[in-house]
Amino acid sequence: MRTLLRGGRVIDPATGFDGTADVLVSDGEVIAVGPGLPSSDDQVEIDVAGYIVGPGFIDLHSHVHTIAGQRLQAMDGVTTALDLEAGLMPVERAYAEAAAAGRPLHYGFSASWGSARAKVLAGIEPDANINTGLSVLGNPAWQRSSSKTELAAWLSLVEGELAAGALGVGVLLGYAPASDPAEFLALAKLAKQAEAPTYTHVRELVEVDPGTPADGSEEIAIVAAETGAAMHHCHVNSTSGRHIDRVLAALESGRSAGSRVTVEAYPYGAGSTAVGAAFISPERLKMKGLNPSRVILLETGERIADEGRLLQVRAETPGAPCILEFLDEDDPADRTLLHQALAFPDSIVASDAMPVYWQNGANESTEWPLPPGGATHPRTAGTFSKSLRLMVREAGVWTWLEAFRRCSYLPARVLDEVAPGARAKGRLNVGADADIVVLDPATITDTATYFDATRPAVGVRHLFVAGTPVVRDGQLLTDAFPGQPLRGEPR
Repeated sequence: MRTLLRGGRVIDPATGFDGTADVLVSDGEVIAVGPGLPSSDDQVEIDVAGYIVGPGFIDLHSHVHTIAGQRLQAMDGVTTALDLEAGLMPVERAYAEAAAAGRPLHYGFSASWGSARAKVLAGIEPDANINTGLSVLGNPAWQRSSSKTELAAWLSLVEGELAAGALGVGVLLGYAPASDPAEFLALAKLAKQAEAPTYTHVRELVEVDPGTPADGSEEIAIVAAETGAAMHHCHVNSTSGRHIDRVLAALESGRSAGSRVTVEAYPYGAGSTAVGAAFISPERLKMKGLNPSRVILLETGERIADEGRLLQVRAETPGAPCILEFLDEDDPADRTLLHQALAFPDSIVASDAMPVYWQNGANESTEWPLPPGGATHPRTAGTFSKSLRLMVREAGVWTWLEAFRRCSYLPARVLDEVAPGARAKGRLNVGADADIVVLDPATITDTATYFDATRPAVGVRHLFVAGTPVVRDGQLLTDAFPGQPLRGEPR
């Protein structure tokens, strides 16, 4: 069955088109775009006048590996949710398990640098499970530098994951901040050979830790320049904090000199990770000008009272997910810093979405609406709608065309070399994949908060994944599982 979207404001960031038109979809592909397309008995016609029709949002940084989490992202306009910063290992198992469970959205994974190192340096067998990955983050055994033999061993594992279809390499460098910079350089050389991007959570900035082996944001630009690798800087807002001016200037300088560095950001003043992460130790928090009370345990809502309690939970449950408040969103100066990261030229919107956890230990539910009591970071449900509200409707910094460049077109282009399947995404012209969001420009907004984080965004009227409706008239369709794998094809 074909679908005709009639009379919407169509935005195609690939061609720069922004005007009233119809869009005809068949067999998962856009087959016609233009005014006055003919009606037909063999097609469903949907009146979308007054709404914006554009390519679905592509999230390069989603740790959501569940139906529950992907449904929240669908209501936020996402059609493709990829875990590229951390990745999963073995990647074949990750793809197989997602396919077996079914997914509302397209999905994909990078090769996990952290899991490869943990297997070689600490003997920890990876199981393609994010909860296992979170529990390993605080283990110092994998955070050390490698011997030559160990380096060769885990590089070989990464190479094997790329050959198995990983979408590049996810590098949690900030979780092993004292590791030898030569290892990062060696990894970038491998990635360049495979023509596969890296996606890096950079190590600490020199302002935070004067003893860091390399300044996080300068390191990625330098290594990109030395190797020619395409290197993606994850969540520049959270790793830069109040040093965002200096970091963005350094990245722009590197890009101007030819470094292939792309940047992403999300519109929140708090991040989320495992409480055992290296940068949440009491001494690291002090370096950032933060204290333990900025840490909140996700599953219980407990705000850490003091250093003693922080040390206790890090020792007892290092994999427990938590929120770290690094900026105060109620402070105008801090809000300006967040806006700078989003406004940076060609900055990509990416969520860093986290799974939903319930107090009974579950992190999956096929119920909709989701059962009460679920905890996650609000960025899981609201990153894209909040970015549109802030940057288009309130600040007027982006046009709608620019918003779709940053939410759809640019993220797809990061993947073009490693995944030919991405080339038909992030665009809305003939031949494009029928991954389409229809949104109400007057009402699109986030509703999730830090303490009511599973409230879905509003304003997405329709969402199509491979031409199949997942959201219709603002309501999620619970029987829709059209998500397909996006896999790498390294050269």
